Amino acid sequence: MTEKTAVAEVSAERPHALGETFLQVQDLQVHFPTEDGLVRAVDALSFDLAKGKTLGIVGESGSGKSVTSQAIMGLHRRTRAKVSGQILLDGEDLLAVSDSRLRKLRGNTMAMVFQDPLSALHPYYTVGNQIVEAYKVHHDVKKDVARKRVVEMLDRVGIPNPQRRIDQYPHEFSGGMRQRAMIAMALVNDPKLLIADEPTTALDVTVQAQILHLMPDLQKEFGSAIIIITHDLGVVAEVADDILVMYAGKSVERGNVEDVFYRPEHPYTWGLLSSMPRMDRARLERLHPIRGNPPSLINPPSGCAFHTRCDFTSHVGGTRCWTDVPYFDADSAHPVRCHIDPAQRSKLFESTVKPRL
Repeated sequence: MTEKTAVAEVSAERPHALGETFLQVQDLQVHFPTEDGLVRAVDALSFDLAKGKTLGIVGESGSGKSVTSQAIMGLHRRTRAKVSGQILLDGEDLLAVSDSRLRKLRGNTMAMVFQDPLSALHPYYTVGNQIVEAYKVHHDVKKDVARKRVVEMLDRVGIPNPQRRIDQYPHEFSGGMRQRAMIAMALVNDPKLLIADEPTTALDVTVQAQILHLMPDLQKEFGSAIIIITHDLGVVAEVADDILVMYAGKSVERGNVEDVFYRPEHPYTWGLLSSMPRMDRARLERLHPIRGNPPSLINPPSGCAFHTRCDFTSHVGGTRCWTDVPYFDADSAHPVRCHIDPAQRSKLFESTVKPRL
């Protein structure tokens, strides 16, 4: 083992204080070569996340959310994807570590809850055996010790009668129970980073609420940093500290929940909020869906990728929306990728967008 590797491994396993930056994604690019051309699924994405905090990544299907999470977990290594940039987990670059080191980190230091638990869980093995195996990979313990740990985790995530349910198969669990089992599997090794990809998709609203309340409770117990991938702004409003809005593989707005929900500055975020039903008060106008469809990631629009669907391009002088890619200051507290002057954006929001939210 080289000195550099030894230092990296010690660094990745040292205790971390809450609020200290744990994950840094810098200039991440994930491109997929196809017969039709290069798919720019993620393009120059940067963000960071501290221990004990939750980041919500939102956007329409095809915006690059899930590809980003898979890149963090190293799931593109066996594909044709071209991945570049840096993904620093406690200072260790996940794009540069060996496969064996990545396997040691995956499931132990970082874990992922996938969108469809029925597909993620093997149908031929009991739920308990699968979680036991996930625990024993990282702990040299006997099976009965691992089984006791799994029963504790199933109970912790709210699965009733865990001593009996541990020996049941995935098809014997309801959708909500399978999602809870996936969360138990992800948390069984006390990971410092948890990624949840659409954790409430296809669940009824009651179970959604239970899952969303479960995650921050577990975060308080384990002190994990959490990334929630979703297209539902209502989900991130419930649990996230910060929100990253993605469009066409790029970040277009980032800020804390208060800023993004009550002082949004990008026309795409305005569109997402305007098309979202409100349950806290009566909406006086009809929903305003974003016109058109997300662009092709093989031949994305020039300039601002959102200009083909934006209702506010007339507020930018000249042809900048069509020719120039807006600058995104990742170091800013509330960066926005838009050519409209900030003062003008604020006026437009107050006069045009806010009344219809």
